[in-house]
Parts: sequence; C-alpha cells; structure tokens
Amino acid sequence: MAARPRRPTSSHAVRGGADSVTGMERRLAIVTGGSRGVGAATARMLAGEGWSVLLTYRAEAAAAQAVVADCRSAGAWARAVPLDVSDEGAVEDVFADLPAEAGPLRGLVNNAGIVAPTSTVADLRADRVRRVLEVNVLGVLLCAREAVRAMSTARGGGGGSIVNVSSRAAALGSPGEYVDYAGSKAAVDTITRGLALETANEGIRVNSVRLGLIDTEIHARNGQTDRLTRMAPSLPMQRAGTPAEAAAAISWLLGEASSYTTGAVLDVSGGR
Repeated sequence: MAARPRRPTSSHAVRGGADSVTGMERRLAIVTGGSRGVGAATARMLAGEGWSVLLTYRAEAAAAQAVVADCRSAGAWARAVPLDVSDEGAVEDVFADLPAEAGPLRGLVNNAGIVAPTSTVADLRADRVRRVLEVNVLGVLLCAREAVRAMSTARGGGGGSIVNVSSRAAALGSPGEYVDYAGSKAAVDTITRGLALETANEGIRVNSVRLGLIDTEIHARNGQTDRLTRMAPSLPMQRAGTPAEAAAAISWLLGEASSYTTGAVLDVSGGR
C-alpha cells in the first residue's frame, strides 16, 4: 500500500503564544481516551496546570464535551475529537491537523485502552485478542510515532514527554481474568523502555504509569460490578485508587518536575 501523503501540522509552525488567562506559554497535550475515568481526570488536571488539551474519544461524544467544558472553565484551550487509535489513517489525520492556537505539541498521554470480559486462555477467541492488541499495543505505537515526529528535536520539534498508561496486570498476569490484556500492558511497558532510549537525545522523555485497582467505570463495563469492593480488602492500602490520584502521577511524569526521568515504570497501585 502506498504511503499516505503527510500534511504539515499547524503545531510545527508555531512555538506557542502566551495564554491569555495564565500568561504561560501555550503547550499542547493530547490525551487519548479522555472522555471518562483516568483520561478525563488527566485532561482536567492538565488544563488546570495551564496545558492546552486535545482529548480523543471512541464513542462518547457527550461525555467528551463535558470534559472539554470543564477544561475551558479552568481557562485552558480544549477540544475533543473522535478517534479509534488502532486506525493508522485516523491517527495520522489527528496529528496532522493540530490547531496552531493551542500551542506546539509537548505532551502525549497514551491512555486509550480496552479490556474484554473475564476469560481463561482456554476460552479466548482470536477476534477478541486481536482487538485488545490493536487498541492497547498498536494504538500506543501509532500515537507515539506521530508524537515523536512532531516533538523530536532531530526533526525540528521542541521536545516533549510521552506517558503511557499501563497496568499492574502486566506484572501479575491476571490469571483467570484477562491474560491477553495483561500481555498487552506488558508490551506497553516494553515499548516505554525502548522508545525512551531511542529518543532520549531528541528532547523526548517516555515513561509509563502502571495503574492498579482504580475506581472507574471500566470494572462495571467489564461485567464485574463488585470488583472494587471484592478486591480492595486484599490490597496493602485496603482501598481502590481514584482517577485523580492516577492523573496526578501522569501529570508529574508529563511535566518539568520529572525532567530527569525517562524509561521509568511508576506503579500507582496501593502497594499491590
């Protein structure tokens, strides 16, 4: 298949103007899967810290627009766009059409991900596994590729930071629940390390936040409405984490406070 022609991105044409509310130089962060849960909390937190925020969503337009409204209320530039991160052409289009008024791209939060209903490996179907890997692994690589092309100082960019959202399942394996999901997140951790080393001298830092049991809708969507109450007593901290606690770790790794940190995997899991 012939390569798709690449349009110049408007973010490459500007170095970022001053935000009229904060007075800070504008810089743009893309948050995939930003309509709910950890992604939504991250978008809101970044907006409050002066980032322009472009969040992507798969289907929940109303929820995404509510997050955008909250970001704008904090004085930030914000927009939401629909995106299937496993669709190469769609990912290219989003990154090729970044608005100049948002400032140059300086951050990517690879948060979009899916988990299928619980299953043993013996009962897995190929189509299920394929979709999990397409979203959780291919999607991370495609978005990271486009972010590197935009931010790399070797390609004329101004540098930046990538934070990949992983899971403690990568280390625990999730037996009897979703080994395929655990495997996809282990791949994310490996991608984090490899890409960090690959781009360390190009002004880009790449880190991973490995989340444990977080109080979001994903458990109910996966058919486990009691998972939080069932598992919380077994954790060292005996409670689930909040989306805001996850967002705080992501924000730290994305920003300048972690300027000497790259290739790291940060566990945010209550000690599990």
